[in-house]
Amino acid sequence: MDFRVLGGYGHGRGEKPVGVLCQLVPVKDGATIILGIDPGTTIMGYGVIRAWSRQRVELLEMGALHLSKVSDPAVKLRRIHDRCAGLIEAHAPDHFAVEAPFFGKNVQSMLKLGRAQGVALAAALVREVPVAEYAPRRVKQAITGSGAASKEQVAAMVQRTLSIPDADMPRDLDATDGLAVALCHHYEMGTPTLGGKGGGWAAFVRENPERAR
Repeated sequence: MDFRVLGGYGHGRGEKPVGVLCQLVPVKDGATIILGIDPGTTIMGYGVIRAWSRQRVELLEMGALHLSKVSDPAVKLRRIHDRCAGLIEAHAPDHFAVEAPFFGKNVQSMLKLGRAQGVALAAALVREVPVAEYAPRRVKQAITGSGAASKEQVAAMVQRTLSIPDADMPRDLDATDGLAVALCHHYEMGTPTLGGKGGGWAAFVRENPERAR
C-alpha cells in the first residue's frame, strides 16, 4: 500500500539514486529533489522531498512497498527495482539516497537486505542518478540528534520537519524511514564527500567499530 501526500506531484512508481561514496556537487540554482530509500525484502519504505534550503523542505511523496505476500525472492527484487525505477521516472530526482544494511548476527537477513539495496541502487545508477548510502545510526543521528533513536522518534521528527498533518501520517514507519534517509542526505549536502562525514561504508565502520573485525 502506498501513502501519498500533497497530491499532484505524480504517481511515483520508481525512485532516483545518487552516487555511492562520490563527491557531491551542490545545486546552485533552484530546488533539489532527493529520493530516499529504506530497503527491505518485506517492506521497502521510500520518500521524496524537494529542498530549497536547509530549512525550506517540501514533501513530494512517501510510501511503502509491501512484499510479504510475494514468495519468490527473485520476484521481490524485481518489484523493488521496478518501484525505484518508477519513482525516478516520476520525480526525476537530483540525488538518490539509501540506508545501508545493518550488519547483525543473522547472516541470511543481512544478505537479503544487501540484495534489496543493490537492486535499488542499480535502478538509480543505470539512469545516471548520483547515489549515496548512510548507516542506520547516521540517519537517526541526522534526524533526531541520537543514533539510538527509535523508529517512532524518527517518524515524529520527520513529521515535524515536513509539517505532515496527523491524518496523512502513514501506519508504516518504513515510509517515514525512507523520508528520513532523504532528509539525512539533504543535511549532508554541505559535506565535501560522502566518504568523509557523510554516509557509506566509512561511516558505518566509524560508527560500528565492533562490527568491523
